[in-house]
Amino acid sequence: MPVIAPMPAARPARIPNQRDAADDTVAAGTTVDLLTETYRAHYRSLLGLAALLLDDTASCEDVVQEAFIRVHSARKRVRDPQKTLAYLRQTVVNLSRSALRRRILGLKLLSKPMPDMASAEEGAYDQLERDSLIKAMKGLQRRQREVLVLRYFADMTEAQVAETLGISLGSVKAYGSRGIAALRIAMEARA
Repeated sequence: MPVIAPMPAARPARIPNQRDAADDTVAAGTTVDLLTETYRAHYRSLLGLAALLLDDTASCEDVVQEAFIRVHSARKRVRDPQKTLAYLRQTVVNLSRSALRRRILGLKLLSKPMPDMASAEEGAYDQLERDSLIKAMKGLQRRQREVLVLRYFADMTEAQVAETLGISLGSVKAYGSRGIAALRIAMEARA
């Protein structure tokens, strides 16, 4: 495994008469030229390494290119420039693992059964039934309609309906049963 150095500390101040000598020194870490040369020379072997871990060529190429970009970004942290290839290889392996993890997660999510979706035909029939129910509800007496809407569509208890409408609990039960009977007759007549 390649050795990664921490970010280099700030450069010490230069002495004016050493200015020319300081420009000739090579900065710590891998140079862009060395990295590019290593990448070009070992591209096929890096691609082969990714191919052993992944199954499609496009993903392999993406992983190798992403590895180059990441190593390029962190090139100054590589202490030994001779280990640039090892750093590239390790990055390819890590990125391949990440790609496989994403695929496995995607397969787990896809393996869950999709909820049953109504077909367009079923949706049309449901809409027709709703329309029939609304028309039948409009044909009820006002109190019957109010009781049924509050009881079944607003999900209120009979006591809550009685309190909301200001009528007795017995009246709620009577309006509710008469309303349901009238709805049943109206819906059967439409069918």
